[in-house]
Amino acid sequence: MKYRRLGRSGLKVSEISLGSWLTYGKSVESDTAERTIKQAYDLGINFFDSANVYEQGEGERVMARALRSYPRESYVITTKAFFPMGDGPNDRGLSRKHIMEQLHGSLRRMQLDYVDIFYCHRYDPDTPVEETLRAIDDLIRQGKILYAGVSEWTAAQIEEAVAVADSKLLDRIVVNQPRYSLLNRGIEKEIIPVSQKYGIGQVVFSPLQQGVLTGKYQGEVIPEDSRAANEDINQWIKGYITKDVIDRVNKLTAIAEDIGVSTAQLALAWVLHKPGIVSALVGASRPEQIVENAGATEVRLNPEVIEQIEELFPA
Repeated sequence: MKYRRLGRSGLKVSEISLGSWLTYGKSVESDTAERTIKQAYDLGINFFDSANVYEQGEGERVMARALRSYPRESYVITTKAFFPMGDGPNDRGLSRKHIMEQLHGSLRRMQLDYVDIFYCHRYDPDTPVEETLRAIDDLIRQGKILYAGVSEWTAAQIEEAVAVADSKLLDRIVVNQPRYSLLNRGIEKEIIPVSQKYGIGQVVFSPLQQGVLTGKYQGEVIPEDSRAANEDINQWIKGYITKDVIDRVNKLTAIAEDIGVSTAQLALAWVLHKPGIVSALVGASRPEQIVENAGATEVRLNPEVIEQIEELFPA
């Protein structure tokens, strides 16, 4: 496994990271989830992602339980807040009240003294950015959070956060977690350039577009044991299972076979070669999947292969 600095911070994280969205705590049995997490750790993956809202905290519990036998300093674990965790008016968003309550709730569920990264899971138009960043800064001062991040914020919102942090002498965000893959390249135009300007690294989720870029959905058929067969998950995938997309993925598979790698490894290697990308966040439901994904860090793409891929999946 190879490691990269997280933005301008001194923190080093694995090029492949493992998340618990849509998998651990519900669709994957706890025993299989824990074996997958342990397999990731054994491969050198040190970066594990969760959130309070993933199955209302169960994703956090499963991930932390699997990592508990390892030295705390040997791994980086994250959580997030923004989405509803209850029916009350203050059970959502990025107010000081919600951030404080949710961070402490996450620490209790994970039985940890601190999380390495705390993400603002989305931008909250109802809360001043200063209030949000000051609450996170206070938690950083208390040692309960080490680094601040955001997820799915626009370039303008990221710039606003940097300006507010600098003007109020608060800790800057060092990481952004956006959606990014061959099928979803929206961050390239504005978000990556702005983030590079301010030293913010990209930890991208859905780099395999929920499995579409693995080549498993041949002929637009959904295998019974796949994510797309799960009704809760299907909504995130079905829009991509079209004849046009599958045809292009088949051509990507042919390129992968020519250079002796899997389709998934090629898609991940393409993500990792792009400027500004720190880590590709995958969601493996079985140990063998994370073994395959981790192999992407060894794939080196020559200019000809990159050009072929870009022609298939233009920005």
